[in-house]
Amino acid sequence: MPAFLTDIGTIRGIGTAVVFIAFVAVVLWAYSSKRKSSFDEEANLPFADERPPSASQQNHKLEDDKP
Repeated sequence: MPAFLTDIGTIRGIGTAVVFIAFVAVVLWAYSSKRKSSFDEEANLPFADERPPSASQQNHKLEDDKP
């Protein structure tokens, strides 16, 4: 092993630099304008299998809200 890698401080510094670079890369990827449409579509996936309320359900709800 090279002599400069035997110092634990150097190893920790290199590890910190690698993690920081990976963090910056993920942030740039996540906030990229090319990914916005894909993320917007994926954000609505939990609601994809819900049925829209029928007219009778909406009328029933409105009647319940009246005093």
